[in-house]
Amino acid sequence: NSHEAALHKEKTRTVVGLDGTKKISNEELLQLNCDVLIPAALENVITRKNVENINCKILAELANGPTTPDADNVLFEKGTLLIPDFLCNAGGVTVSYFEMVQGYYLYFWTEREVFEALDRVMTRAYRSTIEQSERFKTHNRMGAYIISIERVINAMKLRGWL
Repeated sequence: NSHEAALHKEKTRTVVGLDGTKKISNEELLQLNCDVLIPAALENVITRKNVENINCKILAELANGPTTPDADNVLFEKGTLLIPDFLCNAGGVTVSYFEMVQGYYLYFWTEREVFEALDRVMTRAYRSTIEQSERFKTHNRMGAYIISIERVINAMKLRGWL
């Protein structure tokens, strides 16, 4: 019951001790069988040592760098859908960019317009990542890296550097 959990957390500053719950370690939490796992706090929590015990369908990296590079390939081979950190947690930076543009032009958007623009940008970035990953038969982090490198190369060409 999420309402009871929220009340207990507000009162005690923890959910530990809530009726019907069991205290588990962070490592045990990462190993729970779940649809979506969202590491959202620390770097390097999913490593070569524990990746075989990760039991999720989707790994959405809200923290910066929660998965080590050697764990990426294992997750890919297991069929886990990885949404890499620099894609998954880019919404805040993207909206900051929108704020900068609005300030520059002194043309301000409604909240709805911001959310619609954010949805367009993030959906396009996600789809592009998936397309590149499938094209190169690699994990999504590598697909996103490929897009990044291609964009840098294109920018260098436009500047006459290549």
